[in-house]
Amino acid sequence: MSQTPRSSHQTGIRKAVVASVIGTIIEWFDYALYGAAAGLIINHIFFPELSALAGTVASFATFAIGFIVRPLGGVLIAHFGDRFGRKPALIFSISLMGFGTVAIGLLPGYAQIGFFAPALLVMMRMVQGFGAGAEYAGAVTLVYEYSPVRQRGFYTSLLQSSTVVGILFASLAFLGVSHLPEPALISWGWRLPFLSSAVLFVIALYIRKQLDETPEYLSAVQKAERDRNAHKLPLKELLTRYPKQLAYGFLVVTGHNANIYILSAFTLSYMTNTLGIAKPQALTALLYAALCGVIGAPFMGWLADKFGSAKILILSALFTALFAFPLFALLDTRNMLWITTAMCIGFAIGFGGMAGPQGLLLANIFPTEYRFSGISVARELNSMLIAGPTPLICTLLIEAAGGRSLYVSAYLAVCCLVTLFAVVKLTRYENSPGRAVFTELG
Repeated sequence: MSQTPRSSHQTGIRKAVVASVIGTIIEWFDYALYGAAAGLIINHIFFPELSALAGTVASFATFAIGFIVRPLGGVLIAHFGDRFGRKPALIFSISLMGFGTVAIGLLPGYAQIGFFAPALLVMMRMVQGFGAGAEYAGAVTLVYEYSPVRQRGFYTSLLQSSTVVGILFASLAFLGVSHLPEPALISWGWRLPFLSSAVLFVIALYIRKQLDETPEYLSAVQKAERDRNAHKLPLKELLTRYPKQLAYGFLVVTGHNANIYILSAFTLSYMTNTLGIAKPQALTALLYAALCGVIGAPFMGWLADKFGSAKILILSALFTALFAFPLFALLDTRNMLWITTAMCIGFAIGFGGMAGPQGLLLANIFPTEYRFSGISVARELNSMLIAGPTPLICTLLIEAAGGRSLYVSAYLAVCCLVTLFAVVKLTRYENSPGRAVFTELG
């Protein structure tokens, strides 16, 4: 029996959400995995000749390198996605990510091939970053264009919830191998989490091959075919027609990127290297906190559908800016109950409130024919300048403060205030293609 248009559309929504969620889990599993590895083990494998501090800095530098190429991958793959379809772009991005992550798990260490080991590590991080540059933008675009208008905040927030599921899986993977004896962990144990991502990659690739293009995208393509000048160079059109939306969209994700990479990557290094907390305890605290983020993001996305994405983002950015100082004060107690509580609050409200409404806000400010490119450029340029360098910046700030956390708290607070500023500025653009987001504050 043939499907009705309504049931066919519901099937399309389910496919889009499942395919996007799994891809986002993989993206953040890969990145959180490397973030955890950079804080705990990478310096021993690839930089054993350096001091403890220099090795940690070098490890976080390789973490940042993956973000440097993200904007390039985002622009090129998103351009492909806006010109030729969401489906092939998403298949290409997930393939690059899967290859890069598995390859890292197979790399020989410095003890085997010397300088070539960190060089190959950097190359694989670049492959990872190039593919990941378009992953979230493509996933949000796909889900947004399939979702009912009044539920777009909730559905797109599931992708941000999926980022924490990726962090959760990465934490579990490293928690498992962290119980191995130190020689076994350094020799082969650290490779297992990276190699395990191959399973998720195969599943995601299969599901994405079953996808159909979104009706909204197909309609935009038909319109573009009637206008020979449209849909040719999405990035050029964004820069000439929507420069302020692009600029403020870039600034909007600043607080989110600083907050999530401090919580998911830097705190592990801070707890184990600066505070002397055991690796399993630090990973367990992150595990509980990530669970709070999984719940927090969809809840905040649901609130964004009810009250508007701008209001939720402003309140959450303000809260996280104020909480930046109590967060590290609680970490500095070395009491695992207070540490876990602080990180849970950071994930549930800070992450949930700035991540949950983010997809709705960004997708609203760009028209269909440039949406993939617009989201990708705004997010990935910020990822290159804020997300990737944040663990490295925080490590240097701790050193500059003589082991104290005051400068890191100030850095997080400033980043959140930048987000607050950008959301307020976006509300002024009444004639934007995503007008709904700009009238939310009344």
